[in-house]
Amino acid sequence: MADVASTTAVDAAHTRPPERPNLVSVGVIVWLSSELMFFAALFAIYFTLRSNAPGVWDEQSELLNVPFSLVNTTVLVLSSVTCQLGVLRAERGQVGRLGGLAQVGKWGMREWFVLTFVMGAFFIGGQVFEYAELVTHGLTLSSDPYGSIFYLATGFHGLHVTLGLVAFLLVLGRTYMTRRFTHEQVTSSIVVSYYWHFVDVVWIALFLTIYVVK
Repeated sequence: MADVASTTAVDAAHTRPPERPNLVSVGVIVWLSSELMFFAALFAIYFTLRSNAPGVWDEQSELLNVPFSLVNTTVLVLSSVTCQLGVLRAERGQVGRLGGLAQVGKWGMREWFVLTFVMGAFFIGGQVFEYAELVTHGLTLSSDPYGSIFYLATGFHGLHVTLGLVAFLLVLGRTYMTRRFTHEQVTSSIVVSYYWHFVDVVWIALFLTIYVVK
């Protein structure tokens, strides 16, 4: 009897249809791969221009407020942590908090995603402030090669962060529009987290390249 049961279990395992990967997640990963190539091209342009005009880089990089940018970077990196905490709650099916707002340990996906949104918005605000300061010192998009690649690289990244903020709003809005938290909404939160982690990693590389490496 044991042999029959074992054979039946093996047959069932062979006849069970294989699980297919989520097409949305796969599509986002493929799209992010193309975005990675885009930023890789920006890095290549940056280092090419830098090698051709080292004197300009030495002079203009002194205008950067590294401590301020470090704080801004820290906020963005920590937002990846809050984003992932929101995803973990989404996977448990906990869309909202189970206690008071001060009880952080009982927060749901909404609270963690709202905090992530605020941190991302803080980063964008800091970047706009930095741009304003640099412009007052004469560093503009058309001032020299350094200004051109600085604003292109950081500006395109800022655009990606802004798109991520819009995605958070869409995910959050969907949880309020539907009566129950569905599997599709869980998938959406996971996909948004992929994108957010991506922009965070890209910014770390940009920060090290532009602000740290001399």
